[in-house]
Amino acid sequence: MVEILPSLLAADFAHLGEEIAKVERAGASMLHVDVMDGHFVPNFAIGIPVLESIRKVTRLKLDVHLMISDPDRHAPEFIKAGADHVLVHQEACVHLDRTLRMIRNEGALAGVVLNPSTPVSTLSEVMDLVDHVLVMSVNPGFGGQHFIPNALRKIQALAWKRKELGLNFAIEIDGGVALDNAAEIARAGCDWLVAGTSIFHTHDVAGAFLELERTAREATLARA
Repeated sequence: MVEILPSLLAADFAHLGEEIAKVERAGASMLHVDVMDGHFVPNFAIGIPVLESIRKVTRLKLDVHLMISDPDRHAPEFIKAGADHVLVHQEACVHLDRTLRMIRNEGALAGVVLNPSTPVSTLSEVMDLVDHVLVMSVNPGFGGQHFIPNALRKIQALAWKRKELGLNFAIEIDGGVALDNAAEIARAGCDWLVAGTSIFHTHDVAGAFLELERTAREATLARA
């Protein structure tokens, strides 16, 4: 079933617990948490203390996206702080196989992220190790960007490869996800849609989440 993952990067940090409660009551099962180091991407975002605080106020699965230059060093710290899933960038991992195995050994699900310019083929040797693959549909570092259409072709390629190899990793997308493209994304084969601005920058956070979820799930009926 298609899932919508509210991205906390777009939430009101002055009322973060309340923002989380809104999407939790609406039925969210996972939250997406962006971590940025100001080096791999030109921005800074959520660190260990904030993640620990988030973990204290929710039982939802925390999908932690490490946009950092040294994921091998820091991934265990984020897992200890409460991450259920840890996503690392293919572009940041010199030894991706080792990094994925390390994340699993530390007790989290292991995911890989592909930047817009990175082809799906770069994952050919590790697809059996990933629990999920995240396709960036914007260049990472900032919220509120416009969706890059080529991401749809990458989702389709991942869905085809998953079926060909008999694997069951989830396909995830992040960047510019909104009501006007959620159906198309779901039909392409995406399982998890990360959405920040289109949920939290609205007058009705819970309603925006539910409408996005309904739109994506209805689209999967056509996919089936």
